[in-house]
Amino acid sequence: MTEIKNKKVCEHCPDPENEFGEIDAIIDYYRGKDGCLIQVLHAAQGIYGYLPLTLQRHIADSLKIPVSEVAGVVSFYSFFSPTPRGKHTIRVCLGTACYVRGGKKIVESLEKTLGVELGGTTEDGKFTFEIARCIGACGLAPAMMIDDVVYKQVTPSKINAILAKY
Repeated sequence: MTEIKNKKVCEHCPDPENEFGEIDAIIDYYRGKDGCLIQVLHAAQGIYGYLPLTLQRHIADSLKIPVSEVAGVVSFYSFFSPTPRGKHTIRVCLGTACYVRGGKKIVESLEKTLGVELGGTTEDGKFTFEIARCIGACGLAPAMMIDDVVYKQVTPSKINAILAKY
């Protein structure tokens, strides 16, 4: 564990000597409970914003499970991110209805406007750009979400006005 000491995981970690203090309390609560890994990872991402490898190792060591198990869960579920994410998450729906009504054009326009490819985060850290296979807004297609807000019948010409709200 000495490799973790004095290494700052992120800006949310106030004290390098106790950088995992917030998550340690949550780990202590869940320790020994079956199926606790996802809850711990969810809480850790909520605290730190993402799940860097040093944090994944700390969680694995604390729960006495292999790092490969933790890393496998982090890489399997799209909710978890091993890299810093933007303040806001943009998800463009590419389900069937949204795709045929212009979802691909929305993706292309956002890539150009944000200057980032799918899966990336803007240089200023404001937006992380992703796709969703379906957001359940088929009647509003093409649709996209920014955080928890759904935007309906999006066109490339509406993107700048939508982004200006953020």
